[in-house]
Amino acid sequence: MLALTAHVGHVGANGLAPWGSATEIEQTYSGQKVVFDTTSDTTAGLSSVLDRASLISVLNGADPLDNKIVIVLHGGAIPFFAIKNYAKNKDLMHRAQSLSVGAVVEYRMCRAAARLQGLQPKDIHGFVKMVPMADAEIVRLQQEEGFAYMQ
Repeated sequence: MLALTAHVGHVGANGLAPWGSATEIEQTYSGQKVVFDTTSDTTAGLSSVLDRASLISVLNGADPLDNKIVIVLHGGAIPFFAIKNYAKNKDLMHRAQSLSVGAVVEYRMCRAAARLQGLQPKDIHGFVKMVPMADAEIVRLQQEEGFAYMQ
């Protein structure tokens, strides 16, 4: 019979930290190019993408010559950016638009998916650019421009 034992290690003062506490690593970032594949149909989900994009921008110095973030919108994310839904999504859209000022963060929407939802470019806020297909744009950004993929 094989007896298994677990090594518990150091138990913290409160008894809940058998491995101690995490170590912080100071890191600097620059030159990052990121594409976010965004289909979230919830305010919380889209807000999370905006939070992450904003933090990446800040950590890279928010330099448009050194840092680029493209948020590709398709699926459930599209209605948030429809002009007809502005009153319902006012705060979220103001936040999204403010991130696009300065040319670090850019929004690209799938024209094919928007059409399936009955939306044309004239129906979408002016800070968004329309591309033929979200998936093809994500692949292009990765293969041709060296962007890292994020969901």
